[in-house]
Amino acid sequence: MEDIINFRNIKEYNAFNNNETLHPLVSVVDLDKAEPRKLKRLRYEFYTVFLKKIHCGDLRYGLDHYDYEEGTLIFLAPGQVIGENKDEYYQPQGIALVFHPDLIAGTSLGKNIGDYHFFSYGVNEALHLTEQERKIIQDCFSKIEYELQHAIDKHSKQLIVSNIELFLNYCTRFYDRQFITRENVNKGVLERFEQVLDHYFSSDKPQNIGLPSVSWCAEELNLSSNYFGDLIKKETRVSAQEYIQSKVINVAKERIFDNSKSISEVAYDLGFKYPQHFTRLFKQKTGVTPVEYRNLN
Repeated sequence: MEDIINFRNIKEYNAFNNNETLHPLVSVVDLDKAEPRKLKRLRYEFYTVFLKKIHCGDLRYGLDHYDYEEGTLIFLAPGQVIGENKDEYYQPQGIALVFHPDLIAGTSLGKNIGDYHFFSYGVNEALHLTEQERKIIQDCFSKIEYELQHAIDKHSKQLIVSNIELFLNYCTRFYDRQFITRENVNKGVLERFEQVLDHYFSSDKPQNIGLPSVSWCAEELNLSSNYFGDLIKKETRVSAQEYIQSKVINVAKERIFDNSKSISEVAYDLGFKYPQHFTRLFKQKTGVTPVEYRNLN
């Protein structure tokens, strides 16, 4: 059985890093206080955000190793495993914001936490901060820390959750900036996406697998589904699913002209399980049915 250290609550993680627990559901953890330790696989049963200063063993993901510059944010959703078991010591450094799902239950943040897609991005899809952005993030952490140092009163939870939400909203803005400033990299992904679809429809995969899914395409491009979807939406103004559907229609328009095949055969060749689903999508996208399109042209 694989050896994984599981942190069930905030208190356990604070103790692991020699930090005092000021609140049972949230903490700003100073990782510099932790003792040097061996690399281990770690599972967090709460939301975790690392603000990394320098190379840190906690930020190894799976069997891959990512070396980030100063000022990088990495987001983990509850239940995610990070790190690797290795007979090597390291000194943790940086800051971690950790908060339990119970903290945000019943709040606007709790209702909308799924909108922050970066909690399901891969670690290699981290947010790289500018100097100004890093200062804003540290200010958010400082405000949360101030509330934790303050005696708990009826305002504490609202102020802490509001500051976490503010922090996450800033991260959404900064990720948008990163998508824009890395436009050349993104264009490369878009080109590779187009190539993946071209190869898919020129192979027997549609007949064997069906229509290509967003998750399948993301995996082919070595990206998480959410990061891939967000990147495509930023670059093309349409969702990855809509982009795939447009590709399907473009390929269909070419194949419809092969009079040796029926419309049903064209549908099956494209990966549709039922021809009527193909007809419905084609009319939705073009305004006419496949039969009408064939006759018009």
